[in-house]
Amino acid sequence: MYGLTAFSSGTGPERYQRLADLAARAEEAGFDAVWTNELYDRSVTVPLAVLAGATSRVRLGTNIAYGVGRTPLVWAAEARDLDELSGGRLILGLGNGTPRMMEDWHGVSGEAPAARMQELVTVLRKLWRLHEGPVEHEGRFYRVRLKPTSDTPPPVREHLPIWTAGVNPLMLRVAGRVSDGLVGHPMFTSAYVDEFVRPGLAAGLADSGRAAGDVKLMGILMCAVDADEEAARRRLAYAVAQYAASRVYDRLFALHGWTDAQGRIREAAKNRDPGAMAAAVPDEAIDAVGVACRPGELKDRVAVHARDYDHLNLVSVPWGLKPDEAEEATVSILEGMR
Repeated sequence: MYGLTAFSSGTGPERYQRLADLAARAEEAGFDAVWTNELYDRSVTVPLAVLAGATSRVRLGTNIAYGVGRTPLVWAAEARDLDELSGGRLILGLGNGTPRMMEDWHGVSGEAPAARMQELVTVLRKLWRLHEGPVEHEGRFYRVRLKPTSDTPPPVREHLPIWTAGVNPLMLRVAGRVSDGLVGHPMFTSAYVDEFVRPGLAAGLADSGRAAGDVKLMGILMCAVDADEEAARRRLAYAVAQYAASRVYDRLFALHGWTDAQGRIREAAKNRDPGAMAAAVPDEAIDAVGVACRPGELKDRVAVHARDYDHLNLVSVPWGLKPDEAEEATVSILEGMR
């Protein structure tokens, strides 16, 4: 099953119309899901409302939404609305970002992000059943005391699929404990999935007494399609270099023997030399992490990566592209997978 992260250009209503058209094309082309994301200047939920009206079959998901960016009550309310608007097609994908993002962007403590995510999912499950009666929760991060003042209709679906993001052991274990799916990371490789991701999920599943099939594993695959394959590889290498600069991915680089290359990337980043950053990325890292290819080669190259996942979400490289270039790159992926 394949998904597509939708990027559109334009401003004002045009941007949303272009996004809706892109989602409709993805549905017509056979994709199983369309995903949206958010950053410090864009919401993830408003575009989903637009996509709900532009499509009828594909699942619609947040990849990812910042769990700390809204209260549990607001998350539950927005999820109810989006699921109703889409006719029961929502997947709520939640993540934290880094501890610094939690603190500097959202104004909350970056302490114990895995424990916070587990508690958030637990509270959301309670609020999803608000039609059954009052909700009370006293936890480490959240306190909710809610008694509805009028009849609350049940949600469209009895169970809302909540998928949580994770890279390192504690977040992987949380997904196994409480989530319906794990939202992987663009830097995942087949080896990292085997060595760390599946064992981490298994540990969480054992904690909760659930079966392996209770948690879907989603991959995110960066794709660069260009008649000039070397140009595509440089774009993908630059994206890999951006992630390599963070210590979050030290374990992955060490697993593959890329630690020295990671050090060179970081030195180039300190010198603000993007060309040197991309040049320091090993060729094997480019091929292990994503796909850089010519038009017509995408399907076969993507299929190799899809073997590791229950769902594979395809995305244009998230670094170094202007909005119109990101939209063009997304269309290239869409048409390449048609």
